[in-house]
Amino acid sequence: MIRFRRLVQTFCLVLFLILLTLVTISGIPLSSLDFFLQMDPGLVFITAISARIILLSFIPAAVVLLSGTFFGRVFCGYICPMGTTLDVTDALFRFKNKSYLFSKNLLKIKYLVLVFLLGSALFGVSYIFIASPLSLITRFYGLVIFPVISFLSKEALDIVRPLGDMLDSTFVSFVHIRTIRFATQFFIIFFFMIVFGMVKFSPRFWCRYLCPSGAMLAFFSMSPLIRREVSDECTQCGECVQKCPMSAIDIDMPENTFYSECIVCRTCEEICPETAVTFGFPKKSEVISSGVFSPKRRQLISTGMIGAGTAVISLTGLNSLYGKSGEGQVNTPGLIRPPGAVKEMNFLSRCVRCSECMTACPTNTLQPIGLAAGFPAIFSPAVTPRRGYCDPQCHECGNVCPTDAIRFIEKSDRIWAKTGTARIIRQKCLAWEFKKSCMVCDEVCPYDAIEFLKEKGNKVPVPHVIENKCAGCGYCEHFCPVQNQAAIVVTPMDAIRVNQGKYESEARLKGFQLTIKPPDKKTISVELYHERYQGTAPGFDE
Repeated sequence: MIRFRRLVQTFCLVLFLILLTLVTISGIPLSSLDFFLQMDPGLVFITAISARIILLSFIPAAVVLLSGTFFGRVFCGYICPMGTTLDVTDALFRFKNKSYLFSKNLLKIKYLVLVFLLGSALFGVSYIFIASPLSLITRFYGLVIFPVISFLSKEALDIVRPLGDMLDSTFVSFVHIRTIRFATQFFIIFFFMIVFGMVKFSPRFWCRYLCPSGAMLAFFSMSPLIRREVSDECTQCGECVQKCPMSAIDIDMPENTFYSECIVCRTCEEICPETAVTFGFPKKSEVISSGVFSPKRRQLISTGMIGAGTAVISLTGLNSLYGKSGEGQVNTPGLIRPPGAVKEMNFLSRCVRCSECMTACPTNTLQPIGLAAGFPAIFSPAVTPRRGYCDPQCHECGNVCPTDAIRFIEKSDRIWAKTGTARIIRQKCLAWEFKKSCMVCDEVCPYDAIEFLKEKGNKVPVPHVIENKCAGCGYCEHFCPVQNQAAIVVTPMDAIRVNQGKYESEARLKGFQLTIKPPDKKTISVELYHERYQGTAPGFDE
């Protein structure tokens, strides 16, 4: 049975990684690339409370919870990619023949974590991103492992490319591997180094003591229909107690099982020298031993109040957008959300920081932010034009978002999803400040939102932004040849953020005229840009 479990775990982890890889390929007609995220009960339940929404995509999580009443915590033991990854790293890093830590008090922590998250969610603040197993593991593979693999693949390709040229292999000569980079990687690596290192104390430390989704499943797995049974042949040798990865067997009476902690791995059945352990339907005369290590009522109430207090403090912080509807707003400068992002407070309550949108972004412009917008916004996605532009024909981020923090937008409505407005820093502009001819921003702008006019005292035309035509796509900032800070930058001014309805209606109501540049005024291609402007910046050529 252990071999069967390993096969199921391997299949689920490979499927999870395949779906995550498909996220990076534009145009894949799959609507369930985020299926594993939708199965995380903690992620879904906390998001539903904090955002006050119920989505059809939440159904898989409800099925996972109900499965606990029949089969116990099989999701934790067989399906969860976080659990499988921990099994792999535990096998690599744990000490052999070592007695591991077991504490009933530590088992309470995951319930307290869940109550803390519930307390903050009641005030519309979601901190599930710090504890959701599916959000964490998706962030780990998407923002750390995938970029490393793409980098190593590109380096390997560069090594074999000369050989391909010698053999006249056109495939090797023209194949291209996209290299992506993300911010906050070292924070993620440091966190997972701690999680993986906890095996020094006990296997599956995260699953045992900290996982809020595991705590939710534990409540539904107190009396499963399929459970561990111990026959009279048991000699109480304690072998099963030592080998159980979840400490789900009573130390003093090994025939008793704490079903809320059991992940049905069936290790005890495999190693029992007397074959006294089986899994199946219970006998009518069997005494159920659920053994839920729940905190006391006072602990639950105080933890919930701490969570609520943390949410209130974050809502009253200077960086919070809560209640800012008049003068004197202190918003984060330069924070540009993806096209289709709902209003900021709703966005933060829905966004689970899974990084699917960032992994899917074909231009790598979506980056996780740090503490620039306060702790409640950490790891949330933001457009970074200097890194990459936001293609007005693309909306991969909205296609993969599991909680509708980034709305799905119809193709005809996508060009109206204004993310900000560009402005020119004249003191840095080659045309304005240095009086050198440069028209890059106009050539690359897909909205034809840049016009060049003659100004008194300047021998070359200078750029002006037509603000009601600018959608904040960032082409101009990305391709601006001025180094360090670009001479034209996108700000979140006049961004359209709506929770429902058409973007076109909202944009027209505000007087915007957002249209893609006509064919007779084609935008310069990225390849032609690099061919034309490589080397010295335009305006400084001899």
